[in-house]
Amino acid sequence: MSRPLTATLTEGPVAGQLRTLAIPMVWGLLATMSFNVVDTFYVAQLGNQPLAAMSFTFPIVMIITSLGIGLGAGSSSAISRAIGEGDASYARRLATDAISLTFLVSASMCLLGWLLMDPLFSLLGATPDLLPLIRDYMSIWFISAPFLMVPMVCLSALRALGMSHIQGYLMSAAALFNAALDPLLIFGLWGFPALELQGAALATLITRLLTFLVAFYILAVRVRLLTYPWVAWQALMRSWKTIVHVGVPAMATNVIVPLASAVVTVMVARYGTDAVAGLGVAMRIEPLMLIVFYALSGVIGPFFGQNFGAGQHHRLNEAVKVLSLFCLGFGLLLAVFLWLFGGLLASLFSEHEEVLRVAAFYLAVVPFSYGAYGIVMSVNAAFNGLGRPMPAMALSAGRVAYVFLPLALLGQWIWGLEGIFMATALANCLVGLWAWEWLRRYVQQVRSEGGERALTPVEAGHDPR
Repeated sequence: MSRPLTATLTEGPVAGQLRTLAIPMVWGLLATMSFNVVDTFYVAQLGNQPLAAMSFTFPIVMIITSLGIGLGAGSSSAISRAIGEGDASYARRLATDAISLTFLVSASMCLLGWLLMDPLFSLLGATPDLLPLIRDYMSIWFISAPFLMVPMVCLSALRALGMSHIQGYLMSAAALFNAALDPLLIFGLWGFPALELQGAALATLITRLLTFLVAFYILAVRVRLLTYPWVAWQALMRSWKTIVHVGVPAMATNVIVPLASAVVTVMVARYGTDAVAGLGVAMRIEPLMLIVFYALSGVIGPFFGQNFGAGQHHRLNEAVKVLSLFCLGFGLLLAVFLWLFGGLLASLFSEHEEVLRVAAFYLAVVPFSYGAYGIVMSVNAAFNGLGRPMPAMALSAGRVAYVFLPLALLGQWIWGLEGIFMATALANCLVGLWAWEWLRRYVQQVRSEGGERALTPVEAGHDPR
């Protein structure tokens, strides 16, 4: 007999709950960011060719990771709303079907990657001498794809229950284990074979396999969120449609962010390699500064989903106020810190005067928009949690196409390189205001109507009978 699933996020102080949910995610995300850094550091010791080969894999890794993030967002949104509505059986059905969908998608990506490995990386610009090294790495990495994506969905389901601390612990443990295993398999320490680039991929595979086993055990045995996997085809398709309704736009939204960074890089490239290097230094520092906002956006969706499903609309309104005040206040602290110490941080990555000048200017100007950018991330997550993914995609796409590009072209024409960075800051502020107003009006509309809520299982196409 499965124990009941309760909506734990529909009662208690809003600010306190969001803080409790987000703090474990901060540590987990820090650990995850270190995962790739550690891999890159060890592979760099093998020489330039293995490092270049690994660099060519990043776009493919990013695309597959984006698929996992999107499916996780769709799963978390659907499950949290079902829990908020009090329909535990439908929540279990969604969680189970989300895992089966994710396994099929990831296995397909694995097979496709295997079959198209050489032409795919040749298309990305890899030279013939690098292809054998890329095959050494990606032939193992592709096998690990299901053990990357399925745990992401499992952990998203746990977040839907308000159990973000488990994700934080598991992500931290996985990063530490990978960091310890990497040198053993790459360099052949303590009697292990020296597998070089293959060793890095094998360490990743082993780490992800263990993460998958632990996450699946917690979901199936400890939390009992899974149910019998075999179900009528029509019911399975209804679950999958509910998940991809949010998941597909979330994938697109997640891909837009690196595309925006690519646009900035292309515009900066006309000012020379030092300018690009300076931007690169700033972009290494920026994600670490934004990690609290990333963590907050990771838990906003389940909070909004549960409360929307439970009809606790006043808590949504309070959450909008809490998010706005926190993002603006914490963003201001980050801006002042980087204005004072951004140049010092940049000097840890380079000693070249022009590189440091570009990085220091970026870190003195753009961070004053971090608070607004944090609001954008939180609003996107909130709309996904509400089962309304299109505003999030519109905000992300509109930020690049309708706001940043015109401002960047104008700023570049008037002030040159510095104008591009000023346009970045202004675009963040304008889109932050746009996002905040959109979410505020939507929540007010829901409250004023008094009866609007997430789809019930029957309305979503699920018949509990």
